Amino acid sequence: MAGLTDVRRQEVLRAIVADYIASHEPVGSKALLERHRLNVSSATIRNDMAVLESEGYIVQQHASSGRIPTEKGYRRFVDHIHELKPLSAPERRAIISFLEDGVDLEDVLRRSVQLLAQLTRQAAVVQLPNLKLSRVKHVEVVALGPTRLLLVLITDSGRVDQRNVELDELIDADGVHLLRDLLNGALAGRTLTEGSTSLAELAQNPPAQIRSAVIRSATRLIETLVEQPTDRLILAGTSNLTRIARDFPAGLPSVIEALEEQVTVLKLLANVPDLGNVSVLIGGENEDEDLHDASVVATGYGSDGHTLGGLGVVGPTFMDYPGTISKVSAVARYVSRVLAGE
Repeated sequence: MAGLTDVRRQEVLRAIVADYIASHEPVGSKALLERHRLNVSSATIRNDMAVLESEGYIVQQHASSGRIPTEKGYRRFVDHIHELKPLSAPERRAIISFLEDGVDLEDVLRRSVQLLAQLTRQAAVVQLPNLKLSRVKHVEVVALGPTRLLLVLITDSGRVDQRNVELDELIDADGVHLLRDLLNGALAGRTLTEGSTSLAELAQNPPAQIRSAVIRSATRLIETLVEQPTDRLILAGTSNLTRIARDFPAGLPSVIEALEEQVTVLKLLANVPDLGNVSVLIGGENEDEDLHDASVVATGYGSDGHTLGGLGVVGPTFMDYPGTISKVSAVARYVSRVLAGE
């Protein structure tokens, strides 16, 4: 890194990366002087480019061509992003109005990934909530008849489950009220795993007057909590990558296959940083070999400080990193606000 301790040389690298992202063409010293106020001679720029090349931050594809950034150069560029591109007013309005029209959590997430693909012109992916981290928000008990109940379980991730319970004895309004209080006492604020344990303990020592209702309801809810569906992903914008297929040296099909392989993408999104932070994986930093020609920008969404899932975009290594990071972060922030009911 010794060569990059020079502020000017860092600025030259930043200019090369920015110009290559904008043009997708090799960048020469003359172009740098014309487009950027570097206040030095062309000889100095050529010398700086030679040093950057020797240190592996840029590369010259042909003897007479300009330079293009390497993965190491992109990483240095990303690590020194101090200001993100602010979203335009129309972009902010589009995000808010589009997401607020969602009818439930899954619809909001589907909208978010479609919007992210449109805003970034990359492939976008979102993970449905990690149910292991979900907490029970409320349990509602509705009497459908003298021996039939409807249990409605609501989690903080927006999941709603309904289960019918058939009783072997009558239950009156006071019994329904007591049952509701007992179930909420056992479940409210707890994770699904914790809730299953609390329900089992409740069923071991229920009030005599509603003993059967408690046992049957607890058993039915435990089944509901344990029946956790496998993690699912929503993918959008894969067609965006076909516009730049030539920019994936190993071929676009391998990238598409990686995106369609749930396990691969879930592993990417399983390691998203804490809420409010964004991770960037460039080329070979991706664990999956099929993504070695791509970059992944991802973050988490959630509520009450808990990350419920990840979302992000996949595109070429020369993507607009400041703009992409800003848009991924903004969409995740608005999804979290919708989850929180703001």
